Amino acid sequence: MKDVKRVTWRKSSYSSQEGGTCVELANLDTTTGVRDSTDPDGPVLHFGRDAVTGLLNRIKSGELDR
Repeated sequence: MKDVKRVTWRKSSYSSQEGGTCVELANLDTTTGVRDSTDPDGPVLHFGRDAVTGLLNRIKSGELDR
């Protein structure tokens, strides 16, 4: 497994520079890592790539809008 401190993290384009709810993603060996960008030393959640792709597609389609 890749060292989560040595991978390239990408911040969500919906995250603002003011802080708050910021999410970052990173490609790990077999999973996608998700962390809170305001706490880079905090926990990292690991999700299968298919699960992340499915969630992103649902978000982009507006399926999860209220």
